[in-house]
Amino acid sequence: MVHQAPALQRTNDYWVGRFHAMASPCEILMDIDDEAMAKELLSLACDEALRIENKFSRYRDDNIIYRINNSSGESIEVDEETANLLDYADQCYRLSKGLFDITSGVLRSVWRFDGSDNIPKQEQIATLLPKIGWDKVIWRRPGISLPGDMQIDLGGIGKEYAVDRSADILMQHHKVSMLINFGGDIRVTRPRRDGSGWVIGIERTITTQSQQLAAAAEGVNKFRVTQGGVATSGDARRYLLKDGVRYSHILDPRTGWPVRGAPSSVTVVAGTCTDAGILSTLAMLHGEKAESFLREQDVLFWCER
Repeated sequence: MVHQAPALQRTNDYWVGRFHAMASPCEILMDIDDEAMAKELLSLACDEALRIENKFSRYRDDNIIYRINNSSGESIEVDEETANLLDYADQCYRLSKGLFDITSGVLRSVWRFDGSDNIPKQEQIATLLPKIGWDKVIWRRPGISLPGDMQIDLGGIGKEYAVDRSADILMQHHKVSMLINFGGDIRVTRPRRDGSGWVIGIERTITTQSQQLAAAAEGVNKFRVTQGGVATSGDARRYLLKDGVRYSHILDPRTGWPVRGAPSSVTVVAGTCTDAGILSTLAMLHGEKAESFLREQDVLFWCER
């Protein structure tokens, strides 16, 4: 795939850099005046995003994910970065009691959330369920062994991880205030020069809020972040609709069906983008208990139903 060169422009009192990666529009907001520094930071962020995309994309045939998914049951030794992500996925699987499972991507072959009414048959789903289950995978760092008909997909944490990695790299070079936004997954490095935060807007109208976030919000769907990560999960663009029933793209890996009673969207503010992302996803997977789950985590959040 040919990627367009990053673009940089001055907006108000900060620089905005834009590029495309991981099937998403990406932008870096930099609270600085120095154009040369802005170009350097933009280039670093773009390079890191593309590196992670190339390394962990399930659509390539030349990376570690392809090797694992085509290992025919043999053990594959992975590098430290991949091992850390697998450890994180393992932890999420265990803490969620199987709700978060990186082997559930095979369900994409029958569920295509394109806004149509094409609901797969139960028989189609049933044939895939034996291919799902992280507990069937042998993961003993640094070696991983998958049954021959199973696959892993790190898409559920990959973009958020890329945001955090990019933020950490940029901060190693220049400790300035930046907002890193990869397709709506966000990390703010530190307060702006005047001590304020970056204004973040939530696309859809929010009807339910956590008490803490309501106090911090500026208006119905905007709030300021001085430091930390923000992520949203929802069915605004990926869903099916049949006989008046809306089917969310959030699938329960144990049943193969969309989670019942899930919110339309969940936005979470946490210490990192990766943590915000997994919490918003797990909240969706908890369905009707999404708000209760998030309150137990003691994080700022919005939910819409």
